[in-house]
Amino acid sequence: MKAKTFLLGLCFLYASTDAHAWGFKAHKHINRCAVFTLPPELFMFYKHYIGYITEQAVNPDKRRYVVAGEESKHFIDLDHYETPAQSFPKDWDKAVAQYSEETIRTHGILPWNIAHTKQMLTDAFKTKSLERILKLSADLGHYIADANVPLHTSKNYDGQLTGQEGIHGLWETRLPELFQEAYDCFVGEATYVKYPLKRAWKAVLQAHGLVDTLLTLEKALGKTSLQFTKFCFEQKGTTLRKVYSKEYATAYHEALAGQVEEQMRASIKMVGDFWLTCWIDAGKPNLDDLFVKNPEEKILPEVITTTEKPSFPVRTCCH
Repeated sequence: MKAKTFLLGLCFLYASTDAHAWGFKAHKHINRCAVFTLPPELFMFYKHYIGYITEQAVNPDKRRYVVAGEESKHFIDLDHYETPAQSFPKDWDKAVAQYSEETIRTHGILPWNIAHTKQMLTDAFKTKSLERILKLSADLGHYIADANVPLHTSKNYDGQLTGQEGIHGLWETRLPELFQEAYDCFVGEATYVKYPLKRAWKAVLQAHGLVDTLLTLEKALGKTSLQFTKFCFEQKGTTLRKVYSKEYATAYHEALAGQVEEQMRASIKMVGDFWLTCWIDAGKPNLDDLFVKNPEEKILPEVITTTEKPSFPVRTCCH
């Protein structure tokens, strides 16, 4: 029974990838670009393991349907609550006291999860655990990227409440797939984050402020879609998939006026900032003894299990 459930989860995962993530290509690109924001002493370490950091950026999405508690780490439905987003309690204890832990977990714990993963990576740097540093660096990059995606902050996550089903995949997968190579992903040097949870909330709230715009622009474009072929079929490997046409995607991308590129740039900068912060908070350990030859052979890909228990702190505050 467990084997069947596991396989069903995997099938659902790969059938649903475009609807739930920046897209595997974009997540990998964000982690890879973030490496180049780091100062020399940290850059050399991350550059040595850039293949792993890049490829494992998608691990959290692979876990979403097979690991209990993983799903809620990727989003927060700010518009589910009667409290305006800017006034929503940022402290975990206050949020739980106001809405109950079950409600908070049901509607997403993304900003708190970023702060928690940040602390785990700091601890990994302190103990100089290579496997945990690499795994948690890749994971943290993924969660931070999710926080910069507007629809990860809304209960209308796929336009299903406004008759715009599929917009999630259009915005965060199809558009980067088509236009990512032209984006300017040089975002400057990473800087220290004094208050990680506060910074995570800032990203989430900024992204949430874009939700109405991206929905409104697509709705308007949809009304004039007779000018466009909205969908087409494309061959990807041995799979024929239905996608938004390049014509329609281009029109939407132009209407957004750089929104997707700016959110990707914000993701890259924030990932680099958090990696740097974890290392600094750990006391800037010398990582020279953690270099191994042929890292792809030494560091095994993550093993996904259905028995892993979700880890999350009861207490996490803004400072």
